[in-house]
Amino acid sequence: MEEKVRAIIEILKEKYPDALCALHYGKDYELMIAVRLSAQCTDARVNLVTPGLFAAYPTLESLANADIADIENHVRSCGFYKHKARDIVLSCQMLLSDYGGKVPGTMEELLRIPGVGRKTANLLLGDLYDVPGSVVCDTHCMRICERLGLSKGREPEKVERQLREILPPGESSGFCHRIVLFGREVCTSQRPKCAECPLAMWCQEINRG
Repeated sequence: MEEKVRAIIEILKEKYPDALCALHYGKDYELMIAVRLSAQCTDARVNLVTPGLFAAYPTLESLANADIADIENHVRSCGFYKHKARDIVLSCQMLLSDYGGKVPGTMEELLRIPGVGRKTANLLLGDLYDVPGSVVCDTHCMRICERLGLSKGREPEKVERQLREILPPGESSGFCHRIVLFGREVCTSQRPKCAECPLAMWCQEINRG
């Protein structure tokens, strides 16, 4: 398994040298907000919405004091906008009241913030603080890792634990970003491009057939 994981990581690195988050942001809290907006919404849509939101509310303080109804209007196209708008305002208030205006750097602290679950927390830890072992289990990650025999099941916390056991801690965050890119470009959910897949030799679905 160790050799298999290392080989997969190297292939993904070669295909996607820059393991960057697809969400655009300039400040730590902007990434927190963008990830919240991305729930059941595409990153592309979020990247269209956030410039207007952050221009209207250019500081953490302005977001914390914002009228939730106005935030709703800015993020409406991201879906579930009422819940997301409320979480944005409440989370910014908590950053100011509890964390000195900064996104905190521990899982325990992050999970206290409205709208932040383990997936969001792991992404923030990996991207903002380079915390080793940060595994972001989104749908792409769970689907592809199961196909590759790296994990079993589709329960995020269970898959997160399985991947943390086999991924080199320093590679986990980059691996998850690359898997997302790979899932969008090659190993799609409906029509995977198996004929051109560089990881085909490890795909259980292909080899089972």
